[in-house]
Amino acid sequence: MKRTLLIPALLDAHWPLLRWAFSSDAWEPVVLEEREGAEHLGLRHLHGDLCYPFTLIAGQVLAALQSGRYDPARTGVLISQAGDACRGSCLIRLLRPVLDRAGFGQVALLSLNVRDLERDAALPVSFSMARRALAAALWGDALMLAARQTRPYEAAPGSTDRLIRVWTETLSADLRENRNLSSAGILRRCRELTADFRAVERVPRPVQKIAVVGDLYTKYCRLGNWDLEQFLERHGCEMAVNGITWHFLYYLDTHLTGPLRRAAKPLLRHIRGLQAGLCRILAEAGFAVLPPYRELKALAVEYSCTGSSLGSGWLLAGEAAGWVRAGYRKVLAALPFGCLPGHIYGRGQYAALQRRLPGSLIVGVDYDASLREGTVESRIRMLLDTELPPAGFR
Repeated sequence: MKRTLLIPALLDAHWPLLRWAFSSDAWEPVVLEEREGAEHLGLRHLHGDLCYPFTLIAGQVLAALQSGRYDPARTGVLISQAGDACRGSCLIRLLRPVLDRAGFGQVALLSLNVRDLERDAALPVSFSMARRALAAALWGDALMLAARQTRPYEAAPGSTDRLIRVWTETLSADLRENRNLSSAGILRRCRELTADFRAVERVPRPVQKIAVVGDLYTKYCRLGNWDLEQFLERHGCEMAVNGITWHFLYYLDTHLTGPLRRAAKPLLRHIRGLQAGLCRILAEAGFAVLPPYRELKALAVEYSCTGSSLGSGWLLAGEAAGWVRAGYRKVLAALPFGCLPGHIYGRGQYAALQRRLPGSLIVGVDYDASLREGTVESRIRMLLDTELPPAGFR
């Protein structure tokens, strides 16, 4: 009998597909959707010095286990670990005593990382798992980028979301049955789905283009950014967020060392090639997309030190510059409060980026349990309501 693998929220646009990578004879993955009360439940079991994402992750996991839907003896929790100065690298050691005190000592904690951390708790990664994960990540990027550049202009409300559901079912079937997972098959599916989104009937509307950069949890997770996408679209905006494959390549490129790095070089080349193909497909269909990873890293050199790879590091600068050059001149830098690498290597770049990207505006917003929605929304409205001068670059 399979055991249940609980996956805390993180990649909202990708988990419906990525979950199939973790499906096996041993595990049945379940992406957690608990939101109500997760923050307060996490705070009741943790001290206030921990970062906001961990508070939400702990609250979500506890809420799921306390619901009675899962047998603790046959349940595991998948925890991703960055492996750098991020305190998230210690999530398993921090979460273990929380679950023990709450009466869930039987629940297994499994680690997913690229730094060989927590070997005793590492989730075994098979070739089939890696193959499905790569396809799901690229398809998720294509779906997310195309959908967010379609929904603000759709003539029939809901048509974009219906198309997302259709393609999620189609691609889930491919992943479940191990179909279209070759390089040609992955890119063919990307081409088909972008064509479908381009065919959605549109009407011209005055829409502000807003790029969102920053931490993974506050860029991709509704729980972590308090429904930022819905808020921006409700205020007449098109929200641009970079794909997860850029983050994946960033971590592989900057966090692997020694023999592991040398062994991963063929994988890096393979992923870069597929990503470059995805970028061409999106651009040919008329969708804005950042340059492929190597080109984005070369662009980042103009604005940041590529030796700064803790947290969002130089990727934040590369994404901000890339989106501004693509026409998204208003940039929202979203970070969780209490993330020390984020504050130093992320927020520390805002002023320099602003000087080097004239005609743009970068506004930072931090998400934390100590803040209320009005405080965060007023910061975002400052970005939306500011008139920008003509664009120009140095």
